[in-house]
Amino acid sequence: MTSILITGGTGFLGNALVEEILNRRLSERVCIYSRDEHKQASMRTKHHDDERLRFFVGDVRDVKRLRRAMHGVDIVIHAAALKRIEVGQYNPDEMLKTNVHGAINVIEAAADAVVPKVVAISTDKAYRPVSPYGFSKALAENLFLAANETHPSTTRYAVVRYGNVAGSTGSVIPKWRDLVDKLGVVPVTDPDCTRFWMTIEHAVRLVINTSIGMCGGELVIPALPAYRLGDLAEAMGAKMNIRGLPAHEKLHESMADDNCSETATRMSVEQLKMALTHVN
Repeated sequence: MTSILITGGTGFLGNALVEEILNRRLSERVCIYSRDEHKQASMRTKHHDDERLRFFVGDVRDVKRLRRAMHGVDIVIHAAALKRIEVGQYNPDEMLKTNVHGAINVIEAAADAVVPKVVAISTDKAYRPVSPYGFSKALAENLFLAANETHPSTTRYAVVRYGNVAGSTGSVIPKWRDLVDKLGVVPVTDPDCTRFWMTIEHAVRLVINTSIGMCGGELVIPALPAYRLGDLAEAMGAKMNIRGLPAHEKLHESMADDNCSETATRMSVEQLKMALTHVN
């Protein structure tokens, strides 16, 4: 049995990872590292004070705290990040501190604590970035992959890159659902925008499988279906208020040269309606 630490462990992905790890009994010790004491208390209550859970209040900007939290850990899943694109537009320095300096801290703390495996979570925004968020995650990817050479030790590093997870905190589906209930109208940059569709179950399986099978240096990118924003609005029964595409957003997202939402398998409105029934 292994000991796992999840940075950003109280977030959307962190919660789902913890649920899966506990249910499948993949670890005898799961460390939750995050800044939010209230969310940690809620998670503790949700899991009925499961003795396998350990909670560390801390920030990835604090390398000393990371070192202490990683003591005796076998796998680190680095999910902590500032993710909102508009936050990065006005606070690029904060994106740098968390997403880049935080990545450096995780790399160094894991090496110091002799953690065997580190999996960093990235985003399609890191491929040919156009926003501070994308640039910060692209640099973080490079840092983790290069750490296999620049930090020669028993610690190995891999990266998982994928698009937004359906229903994740602050993403389009929960925001639009709230607006549909209140107004029946949702803001759309461009109905022809395409984005990848990924379920939280798929994301969790991908991350866990990578953590188990990795050797170090992998950039793991899944093949995902995609959808039009206009089709998603129709599937949700929403009218569209079209606002135009801002400079810091792309019409189509890509995860690699041959992996673009424009050319990926396209979900129909009916398929989206069915898929939405499984998104909480």
